[in-house]
Amino acid sequence: MPLPATAPPAHRIPPRALVLLAVITLVWGTNWALFPLAVREVSVWTFRSVAVLGAGLALLIVARLRGLPLVIPRRHWAPVALATSFYLVLWNIASTYAALMIPSGQAAVLGFTMPLWAALIGWAVLGERLTPRLKLALVLGAAAVALLAWRSLGVYAQAPLGVALGLVAGIGWAVGTMILKRSGVAVSALVLTGWQLLLTTLPLGLGALVLGDGRWFVPSWQSLLLIGYITLVPMAIGNAAWFAIVGLLPTTVAGLSSILVPVVAMVTGALLHGEPLGPVQWAAMACCAAALRLALVPAHRQA
Repeated sequence: MPLPATAPPAHRIPPRALVLLAVITLVWGTNWALFPLAVREVSVWTFRSVAVLGAGLALLIVARLRGLPLVIPRRHWAPVALATSFYLVLWNIASTYAALMIPSGQAAVLGFTMPLWAALIGWAVLGERLTPRLKLALVLGAAAVALLAWRSLGVYAQAPLGVALGLVAGIGWAVGTMILKRSGVAVSALVLTGWQLLLTTLPLGLGALVLGDGRWFVPSWQSLLLIGYITLVPMAIGNAAWFAIVGLLPTTVAGLSSILVPVVAMVTGALLHGEPLGPVQWAAMACCAAALRLALVPAHRQA
């Protein structure tokens, strides 16, 4: 599906976007709690470089089997490379380290401040109009982040670098998405995502050589299975679904559509790692659900 320069108006949400939203909410939300388990035997750099390489190859193979052209026009390579450096390179490293330094659910909350940054950048740089409904949705999204962060101030104080990396991940995601949206790359989401993941392999692979494990070994089958799952499902399917959503929706609405991901991450973190899940977290989830409804459901259907 091509990524058009301009997306459909916010009040006309394609049904396909809702399906894709459900996909990324599930696969990305459950992914955060898996990060600490995936890097028990390998470095963050090795884990991420293997995952992006495998995901990129898998998507391009699927695109070829579907008969899609794999060529990105030369004029688009510069913005694609720049967007990739923010959205995939910066995001992958910063978010993984953040999930190791602070509880994974809280790292997800910080990383998914992306809709707030995307809205500000979209308004200031792209001239996207913030309707009263979207403004209220953003306020609710910010309230959810504040609620979830409030109970973890002690954790944040002990690991300020983890907090900073979580926020950097969210900003990088927003900037990369904006660059890609503004460039109007008319390429299938599968092809675009595949090439971006392969581009990401270059800096991450160099990082793995310099900062990685420093020795050759074969991890346990449990680690290999987990890394394989993250490669094919959250990394390949999740990123392809996200770039398809970016092509279907305005940037601000697309950003808000991901707001339920940290909710799923919080629940998964509580189940797998015993992370906190009480009234404050449930209140934040309610704010997220309300924000998502405001962003995606047309006003006349709420009357």
